[in-house]
Amino acid sequence: MYSVDLMTNQQRPITPPPELVEQWSTECSGIPSIAAEAAQWGADQELDKCCEWLVQSNEEMSHRMRIARRPKPPSLKEQALEAFEGIKLEGNTARADLSYSDWCFIRRALEALPNE
Repeated sequence: MYSVDLMTNQQRPITPPPELVEQWSTECSGIPSIAAEAAQWGADQELDKCCEWLVQSNEEMSHRMRIARRPKPPSLKEQALEAFEGIKLEGNTARADLSYSDWCFIRRALEALPNE
């Protein structure tokens, strides 16, 4: 579905294609998840168009804008190391002030290591 910009009479793709909506409804467990996916998709479409426009005048600036607006999420290793910072060493013992998600990151990172 497309909207029409009444000021310029141009069509703009503002809704995801039906096959993408179908994929989200299969992968996501509820309306809030689908809404989040749709919002991210729309934001990504806008960023793509901005970068296309910008690359015509300055390709390096386009690349820098994309990196700034869509930073790479931290790796599993980086997340686990950050979670590991919650472990306090006191003498010969360790006390862990970790959340459940911290434990999950550390466990997933350890499971990802190769078996010697």
